[in-house]
Amino acid sequence: MLNYIWMGMLLIGFIIGGLNGRLETVTQAAFNSSKSAVELSIGLLGILCLWTGLMGVAEKSGLLNKLAYLVSPLIRVLFPQIPKKSPAIGAIVMNMAANFFGLGNAATPLGLKAMKELQNHNNVKDTASDSMIMFLILNASAIQLVPATIIALRSSAGSTNPAEVIVPIWVASACAAATGIIAVKILGRVTKNQKRRIKSKN
Repeated sequence: MLNYIWMGMLLIGFIIGGLNGRLETVTQAAFNSSKSAVELSIGLLGILCLWTGLMGVAEKSGLLNKLAYLVSPLIRVLFPQIPKKSPAIGAIVMNMAANFFGLGNAATPLGLKAMKELQNHNNVKDTASDSMIMFLILNASAIQLVPATIIALRSSAGSTNPAEVIVPIWVASACAAATGIIAVKILGRVTKNQKRRIKSKN
């Protein structure tokens, strides 16, 4: 669907540019945007490779397993439906660690793996479980200790102090995460109560 949207936007841009007699300007803007995209990708590639490599080393060395053990009490509170020795816990910890360090792109494949493991514990396969919803909320409002991607973007844009946004990001992320967790817990209880009432009536 997105491919059709992008293609439609490009065609509309070229058509309007042609009608206004500014097709050369549109073409130049397209080339400049492509150049900027490549430069931005190269700038992000280094920092993503660094942290992804560190995550790989941590996984192979068993550090992530130890980290999973340390944060397991928190995981059990947030995801009470998941068994203690489930592979989903390790996948969730890896994803949360990637988000914690601001590696949104690196966290994506880890998040997909975690969601796949959560689906294995889902009794209703065509409906998201409470654990899946909680995981989605935590991803959308992840607390970031080091927003590496944002810092890299600000640095590539010429910021004199690219790391000055760290504290505001901490505050915003913490507030968003707390609000999301509370909302999931409250709505989860409301849904369970509604289901119990429906069953009791039947």
